Amino acid sequence: MKQRTPVSSIMTKDVITLNHKDNLETAERLFKTQKIRHIPVVSGNKVIGMLSYTDILRISFADAVTMDSDYVDTSVYNLFTIEQVMAKNLVSVSSNATIKETAELLAEKEFHAIPVIDDGELMGIVTTTDLIKYLLDQY
Repeated sequence: MKQRTPVSSIMTKDVITLNHKDNLETAERLFKTQKIRHIPVVSGNKVIGMLSYTDILRISFADAVTMDSDYVDTSVYNLFTIEQVMAKNLVSVSSNATIKETAELLAEKEFHAIPVIDDGELMGIVTTTDLIKYLLDQY
């Protein structure tokens, strides 16, 4: 296994983001249509948080419906903003951080995704799925 492989080699580069002023209905639609589980939240060009599908499930009955379904009772979404639901204590890595360093951080913090940020600019996102795929490629 390569010891110094940069995380940029496994990260998702075309990242879907949410604006902090978007609503939770928009977020859920993105989660379902794009088949993703984590979305960085931005204010202008700055990443200010991370929203996960689990965050949405915590406040709704969305888990009562399959990922393929188009209908969910979204009335509860009017009670919260994205900023109230997202994770705000943002931890990130730079694109030249190693995969090992990133994996250690994900394990230590018990996160499932981490944004990759260089000089304040979002470069990508790394998820535990990316790490698993990388490990499988090693065998």
